[in-house]
Amino acid sequence: MTQLADLPIRDDLRGKTPYGAPQQPVRIALNVNENTHAIPDDVVEDIVASVARALRTVNRYPDREFTELRESLADYLGHDLGPERIWAANGSNEVLQQILQAFGGPGRSVLGFTPTYSMHSIIADGTGSRWIGAERDEDYRISVDTAVAAVERERPDVVFLCAPNNPTGTPLGLDVIEAVYEVHPGMVVVDEAYAEFAPVGTASALTLLPGRERLLVSRTMSKAFAFAGARVGYLAADPAAIDALRLVRLPYHLSALTQAAAVAALDHRREMLAMVDDIRAQRDRLLTELPRLGYPVYESWSNFVLFSGVDDPRRTFERLLEESILIRDVGIPHALRVTAGTEEETTAFLEALGRIG
Repeated sequence: MTQLADLPIRDDLRGKTPYGAPQQPVRIALNVNENTHAIPDDVVEDIVASVARALRTVNRYPDREFTELRESLADYLGHDLGPERIWAANGSNEVLQQILQAFGGPGRSVLGFTPTYSMHSIIADGTGSRWIGAERDEDYRISVDTAVAAVERERPDVVFLCAPNNPTGTPLGLDVIEAVYEVHPGMVVVDEAYAEFAPVGTASALTLLPGRERLLVSRTMSKAFAFAGARVGYLAADPAAIDALRLVRLPYHLSALTQAAAVAALDHRREMLAMVDDIRAQRDRLLTELPRLGYPVYESWSNFVLFSGVDDPRRTFERLLEESILIRDVGIPHALRVTAGTEEETTAFLEALGRIG
C-alpha cells in the first residue's frame, strides 16, 4: 500500500502530523472546548427557517461579500465597527489561514508563544511560513518584557497572540498587545476565540483597533454561540487588511446556508449567550474543586481548565475514558485539560476523577 512518504509531498511538510483530537462516542465529551449546552428550540426553529429560505435560491452563488452577515457581526461586536472592518470564513481556522496566505508564506516567519493553540503552527506549516515558538513566563503568562524581547530577537513577519490562551486558559493583558504592536512592523494577530468567557467588563483587543492598521482580532461563533458544527469564524481589522484577505480567499467561500444560519443565530444573541454565564460558573467550579482533589489549576478566562499534578496523564485520560468521559491530553507534562460542560457533566467528571485518585 502506498504511504504518504512515497508521494512527492512538499519537503517542508515531510514528517509533520495533522491536527488531531480523539473522536470517540462517549457519554460525556469535554475534550475540544465545545459549548456542550444545546441551542434553545425556538432558536433552532428560526435558524432552520432561515436556512430553508436560503435553499430557495441555492441554485445561485451566494453573496460573495456576505453583506448581511458582516452587518450582523459588526452590530454584535460594537466598538463603532462598520461592516467594512469585518471579515468571516468557515471557522476561525480559515480566517487565520487566509491571514498567513496574505501576510506569511515562503520566506516569511510567524511567531507564537508556546504552548498555544496547535493550529497556529499547523497553519504556518500549511502556508509555507516558518513557525517560531517563543517561551512564556511562569504559569504560562506573557509579560511585556518577554513579548517584546521575543519579537525584537526573532523579527518575525507575523505575531500570533492568544487572548485568553489555549490550551492553558491564561489571560493576556492589552498592554502586551500594545507593546508588541509598537516594536513590530508586521502584522499582529490576536486570537480571541474565547473572549466571551472572560470576566464581565474585560476589555477586548477590539478597543485597540483605531489607528492600528496592522492589528487583526480574530473571533469565532463556535464557542460562546454553540455553533462549532456550523463553522463560522470572523475578524475585525482595518479595511485595507481585509482587502488583502480578498486576494487569497476562494470565490464564494461562505455558502448561502452558512450565511443564513449565522445571521439567524446572531439575531438571537441574547438567548445564545445566556448559557455563557452557566459555563463560567462551571469553569469557576472546576477552578475551585480540582485543587481540593489534589490537582493545582492555572487561572482560566476561557471555557476550559488546565490542571496539573497528574502523575501519569495518559493513565488518567484512559481511566476517565473507561467511564465514558473524554478530556484532553495536550502534551504538557503532568497536566490535562477539561472543558467546562453543563452542571451535570462537570459533576460526573469531578466524581470520576475523585474515584480515580
